[in-house]
Amino acid sequence: MKLTGAQAIVKSLEKEGVKVIFGIPGGATLPIYDALRESKIKHILMRHEQVAAHASDGYARATGKVGVCMATSGPGATNLVTGIANAYMDSIPIVAITGQVPTPVIGTDAFQEADTTGITLPIVKHSYLVKDANELPRVIKEAFYIASTGRPGPVLIDVPRDVSQAVINYKYPESVDLSGYKPTYRGHAKQIKQAAKAIVEAERPIIYAGGGVITSGASEELKKLAELTQIHVTTTLMGKGAFPETHPLSLGMLGMHGTRYANYAMCETDLIIAVGARFDDRVTGKLSTFAPKARVIHIDIDPAEIGKNVTTHIPIVGDARLILHDLIAAFKKILAEGKMVDRTPWNEQVDEWKKKYPLTYRKEGGLKPEFIVEQIYDLTKDKETIITTGVGQNQMWAAQYYKITKPRTFLSSGGLGTMGFGMPAAIGAQFGRPDAIVIDIDGDGSLQMVSQDIATAVVNKLPINIVIMNNGYLGMVRQWQQLFYGHRYYAVDLMPGIPDFVKLAEAYGAKGMRITKPEEVRPALEEAIASPMTVIIDCWIEREENVFPMVAPGAPLSQMIGGEGE
Repeated sequence: MKLTGAQAIVKSLEKEGVKVIFGIPGGATLPIYDALRESKIKHILMRHEQVAAHASDGYARATGKVGVCMATSGPGATNLVTGIANAYMDSIPIVAITGQVPTPVIGTDAFQEADTTGITLPIVKHSYLVKDANELPRVIKEAFYIASTGRPGPVLIDVPRDVSQAVINYKYPESVDLSGYKPTYRGHAKQIKQAAKAIVEAERPIIYAGGGVITSGASEELKKLAELTQIHVTTTLMGKGAFPETHPLSLGMLGMHGTRYANYAMCETDLIIAVGARFDDRVTGKLSTFAPKARVIHIDIDPAEIGKNVTTHIPIVGDARLILHDLIAAFKKILAEGKMVDRTPWNEQVDEWKKKYPLTYRKEGGLKPEFIVEQIYDLTKDKETIITTGVGQNQMWAAQYYKITKPRTFLSSGGLGTMGFGMPAAIGAQFGRPDAIVIDIDGDGSLQMVSQDIATAVVNKLPINIVIMNNGYLGMVRQWQQLFYGHRYYAVDLMPGIPDFVKLAEAYGAKGMRITKPEEVRPALEEAIASPMTVIIDCWIEREENVFPMVAPGAPLSQMIGGEGE
């Protein structure tokens, strides 16, 4: 079959099962767009390439499939960079296709030329600059394989315009053979046996679960292990949904804005069973004081993560689901030969911390963000719901007060902490999960970074709900200036010039509502959730409300500020 390079790209995407692409066309990608109009693949015209990347990221997180975004050369490609970096930091599988100037003029500073593969080199799992159209089918096959296997991540395919226009004999490869890329999936049997023995012998164990549990589909195995061993589970921000937060053994999130009881348990544990988590600085606090009494079992598919930040005593490289399955079997076998250490005193201690230090906030005063999140949770907890967030205070309030019970239902920018992620992620999630209620809990600062793409949601009739925690500040930065810089606020007040979000919503054709009182919250949410339209609820919260508890940057987990029941 003879096809142009552009037709070969589209045909290959169809063979990979791609249903939707988020992008913006330009001169260098016009051949691909011309081929795309003949395809059943749905192209979503975004208003900014960064949002296209985030939408493909949100689609991937919500569905477990590879997300696809596309941009033209030069500024189109560089606008994708933040979204690609965001996906890289959170190990999200996306394929980004960029146009490039024709091969004869590469390196001549041609119009809209940028070294896209060079610029993105540190933030992709792999990249291709395709100079021969005959390579396109193989490259696309490999790109989807690399993005979605092992530790997932973004793959970039940069396609010069003349390569898109060349004619080739098209044949799509049946399989991928990459000699230097062989992810390890099965854990080492001896190490798994050692881990099972350590769990049997531990007096104060704790499971620390990250996003790798969700990626590998290991949530059921994690729950089985926790219940079988009666070990409490704490999760990272990326791990929300790995273990039901309504379960009696759940400790919620740990770290900088984690629960007091999770952080206290981490300080006193004698065994950490880390699964698909990377011990980042927001979790560990001051690294030299992190879990000082603990041995560490670290399960991760990426061998580079093991021992990177904390000393690992029992490393197990491989897929979390397969390893947990084998670990449960090994645990049962060892237990059949002897007795497990009585850890009743430890579990009673942890439960006492849970009772003594619940998440709480002051109820008096004006509209509280925690109250709004509680109302969202109460209204949607029994429905298929996906929560996305911006970054900052809104993100942490959502993480603290919305109890996630299923994988792939809490989408947030963890590693890069990208303001503006929530709304585009909601767009991608709604395309991937049209059956679900999709709610973006966002900040006024975050939304203003991407607000042009409200148009994308409206044009595509997406019933997403955007709930803005509007305090007129870059809230988390203001909180840090208050707590650590003596209230010396500077460059954080957005109130001069803040838009009327109701009018902004209406300008794009969405429905806008403003909430200033607690009693207005629930009726507005009920109306928004029932609406087939894109709805923006602008909630005017108390301006100087803080997120507590909090571990100061660089401080030990044991030194938490606030949240004691004030």
